[in-house]
Amino acid sequence: CGIYEKYIKRFLDFTLSLSALILLSPILLVFMVIGTIKMKGNPFFYQQRPGKNEKIFKLIKFRTMTNKKDKQGKLLPDEQRLTSYGRFLRSTSIDELPQFWNILKGDMSLVGTRPPTVDEFQQYEARHKRRLSMKPGLTGMWQVSGRSNIEDFEEVVRMDLDYIDNWSLQLDAKIILKTIVVIFKKVGAK
Repeated sequence: CGIYEKYIKRFLDFTLSLSALILLSPILLVFMVIGTIKMKGNPFFYQQRPGKNEKIFKLIKFRTMTNKKDKQGKLLPDEQRLTSYGRFLRSTSIDELPQFWNILKGDMSLVGTRPPTVDEFQQYEARHKRRLSMKPGLTGMWQVSGRSNIEDFEEVVRMDLDYIDNWSLQLDAKIILKTIVVIFKKVGAK
């Protein structure tokens, strides 16, 4: 891929994420209000994630879990904190919509590698770190290949590295089209 393709990718990320935020603003506003009521507070969930070249950024999503704690004051396991509202947000991928803001800012791309958590990144071997040579994406090979049904970390790494090695604007377009199909079929959504 050429240098111009990378500039075109950033231009498309910026213009498409700005357009999405504008067009989806009524829907985002509705879910912000519902989330504030259902979650009894901030409707957004922020999490530190390593991005391109290991630069930490703050990923934003709609909250899907409560902050319920056990008798010792420890957070309950994720599956016990996930609300029915949160389950709906995840199954429809609506929880991901605020990430258009991350894309607009340049922390993420529309298409890229799966953004790891800090805990996941701390367990990386040197060979896994090449996943961070590109910006993480709102969607990517893992999204259109089974999403949360893929539990083998090495398989996710293989898909991400395959994406990096074969990246092109045409591949991004293909992944975006496949993502739309996957979301509407709710493939691998949890």
